[in-house]
Amino acid sequence: MLSLPFRQALLPDLALRALPGPDVRAVVGWGLKGSTAVGRWTARARHLPYVAIEDGFLRSVGLGETGAVSQSLIVDDLGIYYDATRPSALERLIETAPDWCDAAMQTRSRALIDRIVTAGLSRTNLGQPVDTARLELRRRVLIVDQTAGDASLRLGLAGPDAFAAMVAAARMDEPDAQLIVKRHPAVAAGVKRGCIDDADLTGLTVMDDVAAADLLRHVHAVYVVTSGLGFEALLRDIPVRCFGAPFYSGWGLTRDRVQTGRRGLNRSLEAVAAAALIRYSRYVDPITGHPCQAEEAVDRLAALTRRARRLAGSYAAVDFTPAKRAAVRRLMNSPLGHLEFHGSASAAVAEVRAKGGRLLCWGGQERRETTAAAAAADLPLWRMEDGFLRSRGLGSDFIPALSVTLDATGAHYDGTRPSELETWLQSRDFPPELLQRARNLRQAIVESGLSKYNLACPAAPVWNTDRRRILIVGQVENDRSILLGCEDIRTNAGLVAAVRAAHPEAFLIYRDHPDVRAGNRPGALPAEASDLLDARADDMGIAACIDAANAIATLTSLTGFEALLRGKPVLTWGRPFYAGWGLTEDALPCPRRTRRLTLDQLVAASLIEYPLYVTQDGWPCEVEDLIRSLSDTPERPGPARGPVRRWLRALTASLDRSLPPAY
Repeated sequence: MLSLPFRQALLPDLALRALPGPDVRAVVGWGLKGSTAVGRWTARARHLPYVAIEDGFLRSVGLGETGAVSQSLIVDDLGIYYDATRPSALERLIETAPDWCDAAMQTRSRALIDRIVTAGLSRTNLGQPVDTARLELRRRVLIVDQTAGDASLRLGLAGPDAFAAMVAAARMDEPDAQLIVKRHPAVAAGVKRGCIDDADLTGLTVMDDVAAADLLRHVHAVYVVTSGLGFEALLRDIPVRCFGAPFYSGWGLTRDRVQTGRRGLNRSLEAVAAAALIRYSRYVDPITGHPCQAEEAVDRLAALTRRARRLAGSYAAVDFTPAKRAAVRRLMNSPLGHLEFHGSASAAVAEVRAKGGRLLCWGGQERRETTAAAAAADLPLWRMEDGFLRSRGLGSDFIPALSVTLDATGAHYDGTRPSELETWLQSRDFPPELLQRARNLRQAIVESGLSKYNLACPAAPVWNTDRRRILIVGQVENDRSILLGCEDIRTNAGLVAAVRAAHPEAFLIYRDHPDVRAGNRPGALPAEASDLLDARADDMGIAACIDAANAIATLTSLTGFEALLRGKPVLTWGRPFYAGWGLTEDALPCPRRTRRLTLDQLVAASLIEYPLYVTQDGWPCEVEDLIRSLSDTPERPGPARGPVRRWLRALTASLDRSLPPAY
């Protein structure tokens, strides 16, 4: 209890300590587990209330048994929701619903139910999508197994024959239906034992490792003993028959084999859901560590679930330097996925062939043998790259990335062929709420002055000139975005000459790439190109430089995208991912990109949907969370440089074995 994650946020009203004393006002324990017996005896002996704490009904993405952190708790000073032998605080809430569940609360509850169903959420959000090939073209009935010894069975008035009786009743009630059994995730994971005897499974379809919410989409009725899956079925308007007394039975919403002798009042689904999910449960936002409302918790859990499903499966990774691996391990963290690094493409391909999964490489370090091995094995090659809001500091200084892009078809910087991002931009629908989020996001980035690396730099000067000020952005000249995104012009000197030729009267300002200035990468501008310039802004803040310019010129630099966010005209001499959509003035055509996009559509795909993000302490997060985190982190001077210091930073990064938090 004392080591409970987010304890202060979830239990601010309980000052916990391990040992009793004369000033103790209550005894707190985890539900009615056997380990709480002494605490409950102490409470009775001293005439103190016993306060039971349990996981909430929307818990996590993953099992508590495997370390997933609970994002909701319930606190009950009367009983506990799964103990039908006596009242609980939840039962009292449902019973007295007419006193507190007014029209506004009913409306709120209905909206919350719809939110949960639309997001496809369940208690632990585990499992794979249903293999529809196993679904028969007839009525389908779900029978829910549970873990042997679960306290909710004994306290839920379920007799020893409850599960056998449930299976027999389902066979009798639904002789023409496909009967599907779903075991508890802990049983499917091999952590615990189930309750339905193997003999009773004859003729039934067993689906273990499937997502509960997805399975509920395909069934017409649900049979449970006391499982919470019955409540999730009710939220989806699926008929439920109970063979024990779960908290949601006895209110006119279910067919009940067992009666508690108390309930017997008809209550609406909205009232029961409001009691269980809004009034009875407490929630924490795992990113901020602050308490939150049910709606915020649902949105956060939905985002984490989408991320986990996106990263589901195994990844055999190759072409990752040791210094990158710890950060990538955090960014790829998923309770539904597994990542293994390999020293050679042949070893990675062998693992994919043996175990299935995906072949993954770091795009900027993709070797010819990796490309050839993937092609020879007829395997798609997934590519990872730094995200567009990366960190406070340079990757070449071994500052770990807080965002990456993961592309199943190409790379966003490769102008020679489509990437997943390009395909999304070309064909994806953008709902109004996503576009509004993109507008808010764009405003937040501009107001906070954030960019890719967010280096501590002096502000840009005011260039006193009436001429048009064009900021030319230098790049690392061996960068793959230049090798794969440019044609005749592939150097910084060539870009400067092209801009001067196209805009002879302009006031040209050049800003070198931070990696080049640091001496980590090639691309220094020769003297003859410098003679074509009017000013340099090499060590000045990029956001301030963009603000001070009238337009930005680039080959393929991300600075062009950052300039679009700030409403500046952008001139390109290559094919960056943001060019060719009608938002930039392009020297090179891109015939594949025929759609005309709005800036918010570009932002929605590029910053919200495409990358993966983590906070600075490793929690999977959304782009808005990273913006807040970076904005709240004070700017620090860059690390001291030199071969020895760079080697030490690389060694430190490669030795980082810290594990990301489970979620």
